Order: sequence, then C-alpha cells, then structure tokens
Amino acid sequence: MENDFVDQVAISRSISHVPPAHFLLKIEAFSSLVENDVENYKSLEFDAGGYKWKLVVYPNGNKNENVKDHISVYLAMVGTSSLGLGWEVYVIFRLFVLDQKKDEFLILQDAMGKQRRFHGLKLEWGFDQFIPLEEFINASNGYLVGDTCVFGAEVFVKETKKCTGECLSMKKLTSTSNYKYVWKIENFSKLPDKIYESEVFVAGDQKWKILLFPKGLGVASGSHISMYLELTDSSTITGGSKIYVHFTLRIRNQLVSKHYEKKAKCKYLKVSIVVFATGEWLNTSIALGGWSKFIELNYLKKAGNGFLVNDVCIVEAEVPVLGISKAL
Repeated sequence: MENDFVDQVAISRSISHVPPAHFLLKIEAFSSLVENDVENYKSLEFDAGGYKWKLVVYPNGNKNENVKDHISVYLAMVGTSSLGLGWEVYVIFRLFVLDQKKDEFLILQDAMGKQRRFHGLKLEWGFDQFIPLEEFINASNGYLVGDTCVFGAEVFVKETKKCTGECLSMKKLTSTSNYKYVWKIENFSKLPDKIYESEVFVAGDQKWKILLFPKGLGVASGSHISMYLELTDSSTITGGSKIYVHFTLRIRNQLVSKHYEKKAKCKYLKVSIVVFATGEWLNTSIALGGWSKFIELNYLKKAGNGFLVNDVCIVEAEVPVLGISKAL
C-alpha cells in the first residue's frame, strides 16, 4: 500500500452533509478494537460499479506500513477469482468518517480526480494515515461518540481492461517428477511394418503413448527404427497452451546394464506444433516428438548386443513434465 497521506498535495479533504452512496460501516465499542490490538476489521461485501468491495479499517494503524498513532482505512476489491487473469479496473473512490456532532462527513480522496488501478497484484488502495488516533478518539471532535463511530465509502468505476498474455509455470526436475514407463515388445520381427503403438500411460497429469516404426519412417525407412513420444489427449492444452517436457526414450540392453537411449532436453509440445531446442518447427496434426533415426536396424538385431533377445525388445520412457504455458 502506498503512503498516500504523506503527499499532502495528492490528498483532497472535504466536508459533506450527504452520506456515502455505496456503503456505511458503524462500529460500536471501538475502543475494544484498540485495546485488544485487533489488527484490522474487514466489512461485509458491498456492490459498486459491477464489482464487489470491502472497507478495511486498521484501528491501531497499518503496522505493515509502519503506521503509528493514526487510523488506516482502505478500499479492498474482493470476489476477483471469476475475473480470470490480466484484468484491470480503474476507480475513483472516496472514504468517509462521520462527525456525529455536526452531522457531517469528513471525506478523503485522491486529489485532481486521480484514478487508482486495481488488479490481481494490487487489490487495496486507501490512506495509511487516514486520521490521527488522538484526534479521532477526542469526543469533542465528534468522530467517536459513546465509543461509536461510522465510516463509509463511495466507489466509481471509470474503466475496465483485460490484457492478453501468457503464464509459464515451471518446476524443477525431481525423482518424483521423473515418471518411467516400461514397454515390453514380444515377437519384434513380426510387428507390422508401418507403426506399432504402446498402451496409453500418464505422466505429469498428461496422457502419452510411444509410437514405434519397426522398419523406419521416411528417410529412415529400411535402415533404422523410428520412435516418438505422443501426447494423446490434446484437450489438456487448448487455447494456445504448451507443455514443456524433458523426456528420454531408450531401448534396454537385456544382457548388461548399458542401454541405448536418446534424450529430448527441451521440447515444447502443443496442438499441431512441436518446437525443438534447435529451433526447428514441425507442422503435424498431433503433438509428438522423437527421432526418425533412433537406432540402426542392423545394430539392433545383431546378436550379442543385447537389445533384441529371443525376439523381445524392451523400450523405456522417462517423461517428466517440467512446465506448462497457458494463455491468460
């Protein structure tokens, strides 16, 4: 919160016999708030300009702003979860306190009709030093009579905006995020020439499967096997969203601990487009990433290499999803 009170030029004070148009807050036994060191009191919600608000009173001053010997009063915007992200509301507001002896209101507002911008990271505006506490509790001034006081608020919404943007949420690679899927393929030599698919598995709250071309695909046809990771449910990344995945595909060596693997350290997967770390763009009808020349067929089939034993091939996938990008 900004210390608006310090800038005397920026604050306008006026007197009015007309009560606030939108909300009144009556507090009885005000001294009990002060004596019990109540940090703040937030009023009930009220509607103004198509939005919901609360009046927030700090009877001992807002300690977060190092306020002493003053009452702090703010206007707070609430119920903003339905607004989504990237919203802005520009407001002119006035805060009131009633002089009960003269039956008139002292009004504080930003001078020159200055608008305040409310948004997701700034939900409160007001005055740190609304009124000196000593002046307020002096009954002769009329603000606190019979230990009762009245505050108020008027809120005039001048403009609303909603900007477009993107939010990228990243997370670090950990042992729990590194999901491993094992696919045992029997009768490898009898697989269909074109494509063979694994079962669907879940990693990072997304559904995946492995696509294997046992005789290769495109330029690798007849010389290599081709293998890809496919995101099977594109509905999870609609609206221009992207998934950042650091995945590994490998063929297990069944004779020794050494495996044949390839890693994709930086892939953004999204509907219809795959973005590789090298900056290469592939326009496809599905979200996938992988290699057409994964391993040479002769090397795979060579006896003693351990990658094809008794016509069984074991493929493994590690698919940690490290981030997701969504449009605001």
